[in-house]
Order: sequence, then C-alpha cells, then structure tokens
Amino acid sequence: MPRRAAALLSAALFLSLSTGPAQAAGYRYWSFWDRDGDRWTYATEGPATARPSDGDVQGFRFAVSEDSQDAARPRGTADFDVICARTPAQEGRKRVALVLDFGTAADAPSGETPPARRSVCASVAPDATTAEALAAVAKPLRYDTNALLCAISGYPRKGCGEQVSGDGGKDAARDEKDASEGEKDAAAGGQDDGGPSLGLLAGGAAVAVLGAAAIWQTRRRRHG
Repeated sequence: MPRRAAALLSAALFLSLSTGPAQAAGYRYWSFWDRDGDRWTYATEGPATARPSDGDVQGFRFAVSEDSQDAARPRGTADFDVICARTPAQEGRKRVALVLDFGTAADAPSGETPPARRSVCASVAPDATTAEALAAVAKPLRYDTNALLCAISGYPRKGCGEQVSGDGGKDAARDEKDASEGEKDAAAGGQDDGGPSLGLLAGGAAVAVLGAAAIWQTRRRRHG
C-alpha cells in the first residue's frame, strides 16, 4: 500500500503545481491619489466627498489596473509651490494643486490618444470638494450613473471602468511608468512582498491534506 500512498501524494503535488491562480481582470479607469510628503498614496475616499485643505496636492491617473495595490501613480513632480506659483492666495479661497496624468497609449481605449500630462492650480471655496476643484479647471468631466468619474477634460470620450481582457496593456503601461517616473514613490507601496501567492499556499495545503489522508489510509490497512 505504500506505493498507492505515494501515487496519491504525487498526483496531488502535480495538480497543485500545474493549476496556477486564475489571472486577475484589469479595469480601465481614473484612479485618485493624495500627495503625502514626497510620495503618492491611494485616496481613501472619492473626489465627490474628499475636501482638501489649502496647499494640498492631489492627483488623477488614467490606467489599466487590477485594484488599488496595482494602480499606476501619477507621474512626474508634484510640488504645490511650483504648480500654484502663478495663482496668488486670496482671502476666503483655498488653492489645491491637481496633477492630471492621462496615462499611456498602451492604456488608452481603442482609437484614442491620451493628452499630455499637466498640472493645474484650482482656487475654490474653503469647503469645496476635490470634484468641485477638478470641475473648476478640467472640464468637461463625465460621470456614470453611480457617480464614478469616467472622463477628465473629455478623456476618454467613452467607456467607464470597463474590464480589459489580457495583461498586455497593463504590463506595457507599468514598464513605461517604471522607466519614466524616476521618483522615490515609484518604489513605495503596492509592491509584492516576495511571499508565496495565495494559489501556491492553497496548493501546498491540498498536498498536505491529501498526503496525510494517504498515510492514514495505509496505516489503517496495515493494522486492520
């Protein structure tokens, strides 16, 4: 019976190694970011409810990504004093620096070309939301029925958070981003921690369970 136990264990190992984790879907959308010191952090709330303070820097990046950990950050420098240098402070107003990164050709919908990245300074009321600041400097904006931001300055012309099949566009965009950003924040956050994937851990657990079952069955027959 040891041969049968070994066969069961080998079969379980083969299945766990040959069946990799399912490939995650990518989505094409505008992600929203806050500037924290010298790096970007994924915003914890949407632009319709976020209320930035005077002197804040926020960013938007259009790209294909799986989730917040995979999302591409806005590229280039993001210094409030530089972006708002030509927008003087006013009593009863606040200034918010916005970085608008329209992404790469690899992330663009079919037939569209992304505009050049730009930075703008919005002077708005003290209680204005990020969405209101964005509307003041980057019209036309487009939202879907669930209030998801679909387009900034009319880009893209259509589509909103649609699923993108395959990883080609996402990988190309990430390669381009890594080559051009040149910022310390490109290496901060959203990276793989080097640990085993969930699929690999699940496969290992399956091998252990089936192996233990085979050994138990062998011992039971020996002493039965």
